[in-house]
Amino acid sequence: MSVGRRRLKLLGILMMVNLFIYVIVEVSKNSGQGKNSKKRVILSDSKFWRKYTAHKAYWNKQQQKLERLYNPVFALLFNMTVEERLAANSNFSNSCDPDPYVVSEINDYENLPDRFKDFLLYLRCRNYSLLMDQPQKCKHKPFLLLAIKSLIPHFDRRQAIRESWGKEIKSGDTTIMRVFLLGQTPSEDHYPDLSDMLKFESETHQDILLWNYRDTFFNLTLKEVLFLKWVSNTCPEAQFIFKGDDDVFVNTHQILDYLKSLTKEKAKDLFIGDVIQDAGPHRDKKLKYYIPESIYEGSYPPYAGGGGFLYSGDLALRLTNISDQVLLYPIDDVYIGMCLQKLGLAPEKHKGFKTFDIDEKHRNNICSYTNLILVHSRKPQEMIKIWTNLQDPHLSC
Repeated sequence: MSVGRRRLKLLGILMMVNLFIYVIVEVSKNSGQGKNSKKRVILSDSKFWRKYTAHKAYWNKQQQKLERLYNPVFALLFNMTVEERLAANSNFSNSCDPDPYVVSEINDYENLPDRFKDFLLYLRCRNYSLLMDQPQKCKHKPFLLLAIKSLIPHFDRRQAIRESWGKEIKSGDTTIMRVFLLGQTPSEDHYPDLSDMLKFESETHQDILLWNYRDTFFNLTLKEVLFLKWVSNTCPEAQFIFKGDDDVFVNTHQILDYLKSLTKEKAKDLFIGDVIQDAGPHRDKKLKYYIPESIYEGSYPPYAGGGGFLYSGDLALRLTNISDQVLLYPIDDVYIGMCLQKLGLAPEKHKGFKTFDIDEKHRNNICSYTNLILVHSRKPQEMIKIWTNLQDPHLSC
């Protein structure tokens, strides 16, 4: 079918839609004219399509362009598949070369902190090789997969997790598996060379996933995306996933009790955590989460604090697919919220997630942890101590 015929077909479809709306409106008017009329057709005052608003901020503009490339109407109009349109548009190729257009498209680019420059130059790149993999990790189809974000030097945190809440279990229908998610810590960031120690750790525990990218705060979003791809390829049958930092304490028993109480319908779209709503970017340059106005404008969707959240394996696969349609964003928690919003979902707040800790007066009371899922933050020794005390058969709360 030629481009001209496709455009005529599209025009015909639009005319039919307009005619349908006209008929509905007329029926609504006529049905409401009688005094004794009981039923009326109620029409929305808003348009049935969303009008694009011109944005000034770089991320918003690029995201808008990406959405147009994925729009099936445009694909029909130009007689090209989404993949063909993406390939033809050099701005959205999955290139790991520095993006030459960024400098000219952001007015204050030269004044941005270096971490923003690096992030923006390589915004398109998602092709990073897996240097350490665990291809057999999910051969037993885990009921719960624990995925913990860590840095190479954090040996003590990882070992404390292995000896406490992150223990792997294979018992009946309950299989818990564990992986740690790492990127490279290069010498230019003043890290020592710990590659031999990490290799030994990986061979010993078989729970290290290491990608060949620079492990920075802004690249935590990249870590999210690469992990989702790994789940899709290597662990697609995991029923549930807990994803968290390596400085949190997790009551794994409480997670299992909660998950086993869910209905199938509830479990399918599960995504719970300490949800933050009605938030937006910080404009104070001194703050860790500072985002310049030239980069992003608008508010954030609801998102779960990155200390940790719990979601279904089914949803993880959908997040993997939809993540291709959302540009990487410097804050990983917000990025996942954007992906959920794209799926028409929102994270659910659960009172068992304490990403801002519990009251100081309760921190040394072991009974304060029995009904919680997550507490942030805890040192390695504290993790082991809390876990050991929770296992006490004589514990009475």
